[in-house]
Amino acid sequence: MNWSDEGVILSVRPHGETAAVVEVFTRSHGRHLGLVHGGRSRRARPVLQIGNHVDVTWKARLADHLGHINVELIRGYAASAMEDPAALAGLTSLSALARLLPERDPHPNLYEVTLFVLAYLDDASVWPALLARWELALLDELGFGLDLTQCAATGINDDLIYVSPKSGRAVSASAGEPYRDKLLALPPFLLPGRRAPLAPGDVEKSFVLTGHFLETRVLGSREEVMPEPRARMLALLKRMDADSPAIKY
Repeated sequence: MNWSDEGVILSVRPHGETAAVVEVFTRSHGRHLGLVHGGRSRRARPVLQIGNHVDVTWKARLADHLGHINVELIRGYAASAMEDPAALAGLTSLSALARLLPERDPHPNLYEVTLFVLAYLDDASVWPALLARWELALLDELGFGLDLTQCAATGINDDLIYVSPKSGRAVSASAGEPYRDKLLALPPFLLPGRRAPLAPGDVEKSFVLTGHFLETRVLGSREEVMPEPRARMLALLKRMDADSPAIKY
């Protein structure tokens, strides 16, 4: 058994004295593990960094074996992210949350979104909002997508500014007003098919929204907790300049 693909490195752990077990999110083969001989060598370490975009070749005698992986670097996102603590925390959070995907189950659409987020990690005015959208896409790929197309109470698709924390459906301003303290805020840039400038606080609200459903619908049932890098990322983002120019997404 063998295949070639491209992917993003999600995790690396030592194996024996010189090897490493590498976890890669690939375009066509999903989240996949494999053994890299010499993976702890000085030559391999810069390539085997979380978030790096790599070419992957996997080989095994049987399909259900761990197999061996060879990787070649396409683009080293990890090195550039290390210059910005918030971007590095965001990259690590993305990689940790991607491990929620079922092993060997392809998710090509989410893979494309992942590459798009990674390509903007050097632009602090853009990547946090893109990462929030990525978390929304992750929920959808896991089967827990939110319905943000119309109001759960009235069926209209205008003035959607809330989300029900129970149903995951959007709620309009008028229908949600009596329950506003119990509803989650819905930043306009998250609405499907809409282009809206970021307002102050929108990114923070978006991570509150996606975080709620990741915890209640995904992590809770697995008896897991939110990855620590995500909390660190949110703390670092709060320190970023609140007066940065609004960007349309």
